[in-house]
Parts: sequence; C-alpha cells; structure tokens
Amino acid sequence: MSSLFCSSIGKKLLMGLSGVFLMLFLLIHLTLNSFLLIPDGGEMFNAGAHFMATNPMIKIIEPVLAIGFLIHIIWGILLTVQNSKARGNDRYASGKKTAGVTWASQNMLVLGSTIFAFLILHLAHFWVKMKFVGDPLLEPVTMNIGGLETEVENAYALVNATFSYLWIVIVYAVAGVGLALHLSHGFWSSFQTIGFSNQLWRKRLTVIGNIYAWVVGLGFALIAVFQYLFFQ
Repeated sequence: MSSLFCSSIGKKLLMGLSGVFLMLFLLIHLTLNSFLLIPDGGEMFNAGAHFMATNPMIKIIEPVLAIGFLIHIIWGILLTVQNSKARGNDRYASGKKTAGVTWASQNMLVLGSTIFAFLILHLAHFWVKMKFVGDPLLEPVTMNIGGLETEVENAYALVNATFSYLWIVIVYAVAGVGLALHLSHGFWSSFQTIGFSNQLWRKRLTVIGNIYAWVVGLGFALIAVFQYLFFQ
C-alpha cells in the first residue's frame, strides 16, 4: 500500500481524493458564509458558526480536513516537480499555446501557492482567534436557537469588522478569482483521476467543473465585497 502512494499513480490518486474532499468542504464553507448576507444582524451566521464549533462530528472532521490540505499541497508540489523533470526541455513555456491545455492547468502550482498564502492569512484572521487567542469582538451574545436561549461567540462581529478594511476585501476578492481558476482545472482532473476518464465524462465534468469553480470562487469574493459595501 505504501509503495502505491509513493508511485506516480498513487500520488495522483491521493491528489484526486483529497481534491474531491476539499471541494465538498468548500461548498459547506460557502453555505455558512452566505449567511453573512442575511440582514439579521448576524444571528443566522452566529448560529451556524456555533453549530460548526460545537458539533462533535465537525471536531472529528477538522483534523481530517487539515490532513487533506497537507496531502493536497505536498503531493501537488511533488507531482509538479516530477512532471517538470519528465518533460525536460519540452515545456509549456515554449511560446506557443498547447492545444487543449488551459492556462489554469499550466499554472496549478502558482495558483495553489497563492491560495495557500491566502489560507494562512484567512486562518490568522478568523480560525486562530476563534480557537486560540480570542478577540474582544468575539464577546458572547445570547440568542434563541431551537427555542433555547444559547450563549454563542459573536463570530459575525469579527468577520464584519475584518471586512471593513478595503485592502482585506481586495485580497479576498483576488483570492476568490484565483480559487475559481484553480478549481476550473482541478474539478474534472480530480474526478478523472479517480475513474471518470472517458471522453463523455470529461466533457460533462469540464462544464460542471467550470460552473462549480466560478460559483464557489466568485461566491467567496462577492461575500467579502458585499460585506464591505452594504453591511458596515
């Protein structure tokens, strides 16, 4: 088994599986973030954030998610280096556009590295404060959840204050576009790696992948922009 995952095929399989897992997470994360656009003073978002923070299944999934990110990043770098060595002097950067090869597929490492840098910033803005160091903006508020008065962290106040800075909103908007480009190739590539490799599914997954990629990428970007424009 270990030899399989050390092989080129095994690395691609891990990339595909981790990619599918992370794409499911992005949908869940986008759904929660969409609550930021509900004009209720942040109640729905705070309720959702409280559920994510206290649900036992989420606590189990969190380390799995972290491992998934690490696998995707490490194996992505290894595969890029391996493919680069295999091509030798026959590079995409020959000055001519290779037929059937998109810009995103040629620059997955650059896009992935950019998204990783943004991820570090994102974790510093929210996850580290919510999990470890705290923040005065997270001062608990009491709200009604399922008929019960429940004390929850005011995650909405932290997010809303963060998106009051234009430079942060610009970074998030650019990162959203970068994520969309990365996913536009990564979506069908992940499914192809785990078995959907025929031409019929390739065409379908390309269309579905482009829709998914831009809905998710622009979704994250627009949430930050709308927070800045309409919720301050």
